[in-house]
Amino acid sequence: MSYDKEIHEFLLKHLTSIRKNDVKAYQNSTSSDLTLYEWWVTPNRIDGLPFHEFMMEENKDHGRVFGSGVAGDFGDKPRSRFDLSNLSIQRIGDTAIASYTLLISTATEEGVKVASHNESRVIIKMDGNWKVVHVHKSPNWQAPHLPS
Repeated sequence: MSYDKEIHEFLLKHLTSIRKNDVKAYQNSTSSDLTLYEWWVTPNRIDGLPFHEFMMEENKDHGRVFGSGVAGDFGDKPRSRFDLSNLSIQRIGDTAIASYTLLISTATEEGVKVASHNESRVIIKMDGNWKVVHVHKSPNWQAPHLPS
Protein backbone atom coordinates (compact mmCIF):
# COMPACT_ATOMS: atom_id res chain seq x y z
CA MET A 1 0.00 0.00 0.00
CA SER A 2 1.25 3.44 -0.76
CA TYR A 3 1.32 6.39 1.60
CA ASP A 4 -1.11 9.19 0.77
CA LYS A 5 -0.32 12.36 2.72
CA GLU A 6 -3.55 14.16 1.75
CA ILE A 7 -5.81 11.34 2.99
CA HIS A 8 -3.68 10.73 6.09
CA GLU A 9 -3.91 14.41 7.12
CA PHE A 10 -7.66 14.43 6.44
CA LEU A 11 -8.12 11.26 8.52
CA LEU A 12 -6.17 12.67 11.47
CA LYS A 13 -8.24 15.86 11.40
CA HIS A 14 -11.48 13.85 11.19
CA LEU A 15 -10.52 11.58 14.10
CA THR A 16 -9.38 14.56 16.17
CA SER A 17 -12.83 16.14 15.74
CA ILE A 18 -14.33 12.98 17.27
CA ARG A 19 -11.82 12.80 20.13
CA LYS A 20 -12.42 16.47 20.97
CA ASN A 21 -16.22 16.11 20.62
CA ASP A 22 -16.14 18.91 18.02
CA VAL A 23 -19.52 18.42 16.34
CA LYS A 24 -19.04 21.19 13.76
CA ALA A 25 -15.68 19.83 12.57
CA TYR A 26 -17.16 16.31 12.55
CA GLN A 27 -20.06 17.50 10.37
CA ASN A 28 -17.60 19.18 7.98
CA SER A 29 -15.64 15.96 7.49
CA THR A 30 -18.55 13.50 7.37
CA SER A 31 -21.26 12.93 4.77
CA SER A 32 -24.81 13.51 6.01
CA ASP A 33 -25.76 10.06 4.69
CA LEU A 34 -23.03 8.30 6.69
CA THR A 35 -23.48 4.59 7.34
CA LEU A 36 -21.52 2.75 10.00
CA TYR A 37 -21.15 -0.34 12.13
CA GLU A 38 -19.89 0.04 15.68
CA TRP A 39 -19.71 -3.44 17.17
CA TRP A 40 -19.70 -2.31 20.82
CA VAL A 41 -22.72 0.00 20.42
CA THR A 42 -25.18 -2.14 18.44
CA PRO A 43 -25.00 -5.08 16.03
CA ASN A 44 -27.06 -3.06 13.55
CA ARG A 45 -26.04 -0.47 10.97
CA ILE A 46 -26.36 3.14 12.13
CA ASP A 47 -27.40 5.74 9.53
CA GLY A 48 -26.82 9.49 9.47
CA LEU A 49 -25.15 11.99 11.78
CA PRO A 50 -27.71 12.57 14.61
CA PHE A 51 -26.62 9.44 16.51
CA HIS A 52 -23.03 10.64 16.83
CA GLU A 53 -23.94 14.29 17.27
CA PHE A 54 -25.94 13.33 20.37
CA MET A 55 -23.12 11.13 21.72
CA MET A 56 -20.51 13.82 21.11
CA GLU A 57 -22.57 16.54 22.81
CA GLU A 58 -23.17 14.29 25.83
CA ASN A 59 -19.50 13.29 25.98
CA LYS A 60 -18.49 16.94 25.79
CA ASP A 61 -20.88 17.88 28.62
CA HIS A 62 -19.48 15.11 30.86
CA GLY A 63 -15.81 15.23 29.91
CA ARG A 64 -15.80 11.79 28.28
CA VAL A 65 -13.65 10.50 25.43
CA PHE A 66 -15.67 8.82 22.65
CA GLY A 67 -14.82 5.15 22.21
CA SER A 68 -12.33 5.05 25.08
CA GLY A 69 -14.21 2.57 27.23
CA VAL A 70 -13.57 4.87 30.22
CA ALA A 71 -16.78 5.54 32.15
CA GLY A 72 -17.62 8.31 34.59
CA ASP A 73 -18.40 11.98 34.67
CA PHE A 74 -15.03 13.70 34.53
CA GLY A 75 -16.16 17.34 34.33
CA ASP A 76 -12.85 18.36 32.83
CA LYS A 77 -12.03 15.99 30.00
CA PRO A 78 -9.27 13.51 30.83
CA ARG A 79 -6.07 13.61 28.81
CA SER A 80 -6.28 11.30 25.83
CA ARG A 81 -4.61 10.51 22.54
CA PHE A 82 -5.10 8.18 19.62
CA ASP A 83 -2.71 6.24 17.47
CA LEU A 84 -3.26 4.44 14.17
CA SER A 85 -1.52 1.08 14.13
CA ASN A 86 -0.93 -0.71 10.80
CA LEU A 87 -2.44 2.16 8.78
CA SER A 88 -3.16 1.31 5.16
CA ILE A 89 -4.56 3.83 2.68
CA GLN A 90 -5.89 2.70 -0.67
CA ARG A 91 -6.81 5.51 -3.05
CA ILE A 92 -8.62 5.08 -6.31
CA GLY A 93 -9.37 8.46 -7.87
CA ASP A 94 -11.77 10.37 -5.64
CA THR A 95 -12.29 7.43 -3.29
CA ALA A 96 -10.02 6.28 -0.47
CA ILE A 97 -10.22 3.45 2.03
CA ALA A 98 -8.25 3.80 5.25
CA SER A 99 -7.91 0.74 7.46
CA TYR A 100 -6.03 0.53 10.77
CA THR A 101 -6.26 -0.43 14.41
CA LEU A 102 -7.35 2.61 16.42
CA LEU A 103 -5.68 2.81 19.83
CA ILE A 104 -7.34 5.27 22.25
CA SER A 105 -5.26 5.99 25.36
CA THR A 106 -6.98 7.81 28.22
CA ALA A 107 -5.48 8.97 31.52
CA THR A 108 -7.49 7.95 34.59
CA GLU A 109 -6.82 8.02 38.33
CA GLU A 110 -5.93 4.32 38.09
CA GLY A 111 -3.46 4.93 35.24
CA VAL A 112 -3.66 4.94 31.47
CA LYS A 113 -6.36 2.77 29.89
CA VAL A 114 -6.15 1.78 26.24
CA ALA A 115 -9.14 0.77 24.12
CA SER A 116 -8.71 -0.47 20.59
CA HIS A 117 -10.78 -1.44 17.56
CA ASN A 118 -10.06 -2.35 13.97
CA GLU A 119 -11.53 0.27 11.65
CA SER A 120 -12.11 0.90 7.99
CA ARG A 121 -13.25 4.30 6.76
CA VAL A 122 -14.43 4.97 3.23
CA ILE A 123 -13.67 8.54 2.20
CA ILE A 124 -14.99 10.20 -0.97
CA LYS A 125 -14.22 13.59 -2.50
CA MET A 126 -17.56 15.40 -2.82
CA ASP A 127 -17.76 18.89 -4.31
CA GLY A 128 -14.00 19.24 -3.83
CA ASN A 129 -13.99 18.17 -0.16
CA TRP A 130 -13.14 14.82 1.39
CA LYS A 131 -15.96 13.26 3.45
CA VAL A 132 -16.23 10.03 5.39
CA VAL A 133 -19.20 8.10 3.98
CA HIS A 134 -18.87 4.71 5.71
CA VAL A 135 -17.17 3.34 8.84
CA HIS A 136 -16.87 -0.27 9.90
CA LYS A 137 -15.42 -1.18 13.30
CA SER A 138 -14.67 -4.63 14.63
CA PRO A 139 -13.04 -5.96 17.78
CA ASN A 140 -9.31 -6.59 17.57
CA TRP A 141 -9.56 -9.65 19.76
CA GLN A 142 -10.61 -13.13 18.72
CA ALA A 143 -14.38 -12.80 18.75
CA PRO A 144 -16.41 -16.02 18.40
CA HIS A 145 -17.42 -16.80 14.84
CA LEU A 146 -20.91 -17.79 15.94
CA PRO A 147 -22.95 -16.50 18.87
CA SER A 148 -22.90 -18.75 21.94
